Amino acid sequence: MTRYLDVTDLSQLVNRHGLSTCLGEMAEYIREDYLRWHDFEKCPRLANHSPDGVIELMPVSDANLYAFKYVNGHPKNTQRGMLTVMAFGALGDVDTGAPVLLSEMTLTTAIRTAATSALAARYLARPDSRRMALIGNGSQSEFQALAFHALLGIDEIRLYDLDPQATAKLAANLAAYPAIRVILADSVADAVRGADIVTTVTADKAYATILSPEMIEPGMHLNAVGGDCPGKTELHREIVERARVIVEYEPQSRIEGEIQQMPADSPTTEFWQVVNGQSPGRENAEQVTLFDSVGFALEDYSALRYVLDVAKALDIGHDIALVPQLQNPKDLFALLQPPLTSLQKKRA
Repeated sequence: MTRYLDVTDLSQLVNRHGLSTCLGEMAEYIREDYLRWHDFEKCPRLANHSPDGVIELMPVSDANLYAFKYVNGHPKNTQRGMLTVMAFGALGDVDTGAPVLLSEMTLTTAIRTAATSALAARYLARPDSRRMALIGNGSQSEFQALAFHALLGIDEIRLYDLDPQATAKLAANLAAYPAIRVILADSVADAVRGADIVTTVTADKAYATILSPEMIEPGMHLNAVGGDCPGKTELHREIVERARVIVEYEPQSRIEGEIQQMPADSPTTEFWQVVNGQSPGRENAEQVTLFDSVGFALEDYSALRYVLDVAKALDIGHDIALVPQLQNPKDLFALLQPPLTSLQKKRA
């Protein structure tokens, strides 16, 4: 049988376990799996692009589990009353191919993206970082704010979005967390000024310049989340040229990340090298660091592995017959035979 978790199940899981707890524990699962980087069979995600968006498959596996996620990105969906990003995913047993978990991943991806961002900032931001600018106040923004508060102690967040209603929504949701001082900025430059960490999580599928060079101050850590497909960026190229750039998986980031603006041989460091101590994160207090995050399948593997563990511990979700279970594994046709009547059973 396959454990099945729908949106209601995931909401229940997070509410019972606690969002801050989920963010911290999922970040640890992600860290553990990055430490096992060479155990995984990896590839860039498979993307089918259309004029208004993209649909992607993100596979990865180790010797025990195979994971994949189906995810879209359609910025105009909000005009139809739909989410920009929607996702579901699965875990399979490598030895048999049997599906172990089928789960929603829209909420899960929001949590894993924020957990990954905060985890990276632990290695790349200055240890005394307390102020963050959050540019782009859509569906991902609350999770980013709470992850940085829970995992790094960020206690002041300056908000800006071209859509003031999005900012008002975010400010209202963060009002439930009085330990976070929320400031509404008048512009990107106003939000960024004096920040220790700048998170950009905008949605438009375009070569955009959300951050320009004059906004960047020595020692800043830039968490660029929104640029995640070909033709979509958030940072001026000069910022990328000057910063110490950390990526998740270079073959994918060259196609989709901020470094798509750069020559193929421009210097980058993969995050796993920082996690295992092979390469330093931040080299000095004045250095500008950039986590060029596009989202990688390994993080989905970690998230699904975590969700399955917590769901079992809390007895959330239910088992479904996603694939046949047969008395005779060579007789699939038996599924199409009508059940025996009581008389037929007696005669048999």
